[in-house]
Amino acid sequence: MTYPAVPSNSAPAAALQLWRSADVIQKAAILIGLALVILAIFAPLLAPFDPNSQSLISRLRPPLGFERAKTGYLLGTDELGRDVFSRSLYGLRLTLMLAVLGATLGLLIGGALGLLAGIVGGRTEASIMAAVDTQIAVPFTLVALFLLAILGSSIEVIVLVLGLAGWEQYARIVRGEVKRLMNMPFIEAARAAGAAPLRIARHHLLPNIVSPIVVQFTLSLSNIVLLESTLSFLGLGVQPPTATLGSMVGIGRDYMPTAPWIVAAPALMILLITFAVQILGDWLRDGADVRLRER
Repeated sequence: MTYPAVPSNSAPAAALQLWRSADVIQKAAILIGLALVILAIFAPLLAPFDPNSQSLISRLRPPLGFERAKTGYLLGTDELGRDVFSRSLYGLRLTLMLAVLGATLGLLIGGALGLLAGIVGGRTEASIMAAVDTQIAVPFTLVALFLLAILGSSIEVIVLVLGLAGWEQYARIVRGEVKRLMNMPFIEAARAAGAAPLRIARHHLLPNIVSPIVVQFTLSLSNIVLLESTLSFLGLGVQPPTATLGSMVGIGRDYMPTAPWIVAAPALMILLITFAVQILGDWLRDGADVRLRER
C-alpha cells in the first residue's frame, strides 16, 4: 500500500493559510511580534553603542530632530549619557528572555502538578488544588517582592519568581483536561491493555492537551512581561547597570518632566509586547476552541 507524499511546501502553505485567516488586527500583532523578536535577537548587531557606556558630557540629549540632539543617538541619551536606543534593544532582549524562561518554568511546574493531580486523584489532587487556590487568593506581586527581598535579585532568582507566577493556571487547565480524558474510551482501552500510568500520560494524555497549554502559554507570557517590568520598576528586578524595559521606565520616571524620551521607548516596547501577545493568544484560543470555530 502506498501513501501520498507530503508536499515539501506544506509548512509554508499552512503558514500562508493561517495568515489569510487572520484579520487586520491579528496580522498587525503578528508583524509587531516578529519585529520585536528580530530586534531582540539581533540587538548586538543593531545597537550602535555599548548599552552601558557612559558619557556625562552627552547626558540628557534629546532624540534626533530636536534641539541639542547629538549625532548618532537616535532616541537620545539618559541621565548618564547612555544611548537610549541601544539600551532599549538590550532591555527588550533581556525582558523577552526572562519572560520566556519564566513562562516555560511555570508550564513545567504547573503542567506536572496538574497531570499528577488528574491521574492520581485523592489526597494528592486535593493538596495540589489547595495550593492552586492559595496561589490565586494571594496577590502574587506581594509574594514576588517578599521572595526577592529575601533571596536577592540575581537572574536565577528572578526566573524562579517569574516561573512561580502562573503555574496555577497550567495546573488547573491540565488537571481539568486530564480528568476529562481519563473517562474516554481510548484511555480505558489503554488501561485494559496493561499500559502503565506513565505511558498513558506520555502517549495518550499529553498529545491531547497541547493545544490549551500553548494558548495558556501565550496568554501568560504578557502577564510575566508586566510582572518583570513591575519588579524592575520597583528596583527589585535585574540590577543596574543591566537594562530591562521595566528598569528603564523605573529610572526614567524621575526625569519625565525634562527628558520624557528616556521612558517613551521602553514603555512603548512593553505596550507592543503585551498587545501582540494578547492578540495572538486570543487568536490561538479561538482557533483551538471547537465551539468558537463552529459559530
